[in-house]
Amino acid sequence: MSSLRALRRRHRTDALHAQAMDNLRYIRQTMEHAASFTALPGWGQVAVGITAFLAAALASRTSSDGAWVLVWVAEAIVALAIGVQAMRAKSRAAGAPLLAGTGRRFLMSFSLPMLAGAALTPALYGAGATHLLPGTWLLLYGTAFAIGGAFSVKIVPVMGGCFMALGIAALFAPLAWGNLFMAAGYGLLHVVFGLIIARRHGG
Repeated sequence: MSSLRALRRRHRTDALHAQAMDNLRYIRQTMEHAASFTALPGWGQVAVGITAFLAAALASRTSSDGAWVLVWVAEAIVALAIGVQAMRAKSRAAGAPLLAGTGRRFLMSFSLPMLAGAALTPALYGAGATHLLPGTWLLLYGTAFAIGGAFSVKIVPVMGGCFMALGIAALFAPLAWGNLFMAAGYGLLHVVFGLIIARRHGG
């Protein structure tokens, strides 16, 4: 009788252990899925990089600070439109709502430095400090990715760090190098990291 009771107790223990392992496995898979999802679409970044190269070529032919700023503001609007559409497409493909969970946290963290850059642009231009805009834009853009990347895959904050380093260098570089820094950041970095993200993290 006692052996039968012990057998039943062992059976219940084994059942509880199996259930606990199933729960842990589900939690692990859920966390891995959340960690591997990125609201940042790789192919969208590549497209943004290509438009940035075109903008850099056009901006290099401008004859005034105002025209130069106008070209890059227009590029920012185009890049925003591409980014939003690409993020929506990627979130649909992943079956993860863009404004919920990881996507929402990424966008909230990303948007604050971008708003700071939008506010500083007319202020610096109006103060005659257009030469500081490339460094300011790149630094804040990189900050946006570094912060938002805390809720995304590891490559995203790495990309943010590269933009930040480029922005810091641009702040202390000669004025004539500003457009080159813009092309290197918004063009080259977008293309390189976009290809990495597209290859490793689902497009």
